[in-house]
Amino acid sequence: MASGRKLPTIPQADVQSHNTPESCYVTIGTKVYDVTEFAADHPGGSHLIHDWVGKDVSEIMQDEVSHTHTEAAYEILDDCLIGFVATDAVMDAVTSSDQPDEIVPLPPSANGTAELKANGVAHGPDSSDKVVYAATGMSSAEDLSKETDASNDYKQHKFIDLNKPMLMQVWNGGFSKAFYLEQIHRPRHYPGGQSAPLFGNFLEPLSKTPWWVVPTVWWPPVFYLSFVVSQSLSPIPLALYWIVGLCIWTIVEYGLHRFLFHIDSVLPDNRVCLTLHFLLHGIHHYLPMDRLRLVMPPTLFVVLATPFYFLATNVFWYDWNAAMAVYCGGIFGYTCYDMTHYFLHHKNLPAYYRELKKYHLQHHFADYENGFGVTSRFWDRVFKTELPPPKVLKTT
Repeated sequence: MASGRKLPTIPQADVQSHNTPESCYVTIGTKVYDVTEFAADHPGGSHLIHDWVGKDVSEIMQDEVSHTHTEAAYEILDDCLIGFVATDAVMDAVTSSDQPDEIVPLPPSANGTAELKANGVAHGPDSSDKVVYAATGMSSAEDLSKETDASNDYKQHKFIDLNKPMLMQVWNGGFSKAFYLEQIHRPRHYPGGQSAPLFGNFLEPLSKTPWWVVPTVWWPPVFYLSFVVSQSLSPIPLALYWIVGLCIWTIVEYGLHRFLFHIDSVLPDNRVCLTLHFLLHGIHHYLPMDRLRLVMPPTLFVVLATPFYFLATNVFWYDWNAAMAVYCGGIFGYTCYDMTHYFLHHKNLPAYYRELKKYHLQHHFADYENGFGVTSRFWDRVFKTELPPPKVLKTT
């Protein structure tokens, strides 16, 4: 960076002292980054960053077991660069160099960087080629957390100004369906990790749902109704009907995501349908890392769950208790889906779920026309919608 010499050189002890959630510094080579604010938006969860505060993260960011970071991750770090640290290895290189002024003061010149590299000392992350996917204009999962400059984004795309309530902009925008779909599938991220305004009035809180609301609201009635039907069903039939409900939910999950949430190809081209689409799922693809708009508000799920109540009672018409056991299993399956969806976006997970996380985030940053399974790839494999290698727009 041309203006790099204006940044300070920070003593190594000072870097190591910034090792708390309230003040998080990390380094890559000689570069020092303040990631305190970014930690909350880290796709794998803030605790992963907090495990490495005050330390060099070069190796962990290239570790294939945990997650190899792409060029986009390093671009995000560039925004957090606050200075440089002269490590012991750097000072050893300075001591043995014929041209120490090429290395210090930091950052080093091109010759100094080459000399550091020859001595096995990294100055900072290496740049590498990156791909841009045609469907979304993004390169990686890290791009989903890269903050959008709301003013510049609006000037460039003339779609939605994230600084203003979004709903009426969609309603009054006069957007064609093709333009609307192109824009919502090119994700943005609201600055500061907050939620962009949707209504801009007293309705705003109704659009935000923390993940824990889902089990808090739905598990008590599910378990109570299961207890009620257990008075008429023995444990084995009750468990089997519950499992049937869970299995039915998996295909419902796939069907809703593919044929309702992604109704893109048959979506009528008028502002009523575009606005409804935006409220139902478009906003999630537009702002996929919004923590408070990842799970379904209880009021909306009541609307979607009501038809399934009547479906259960009609399919299992011969026994109301059996129908309710199936229904409870299905509702429990939904809660697991919604929480899994949140965790895939915002938490570090065990090995199986890490693969699922990569799969689902690829649906957002690379190919939204495939990969509709959230809790499992099973139905994607059955219906041939498993994510293929995404189409590359260009290499930069």
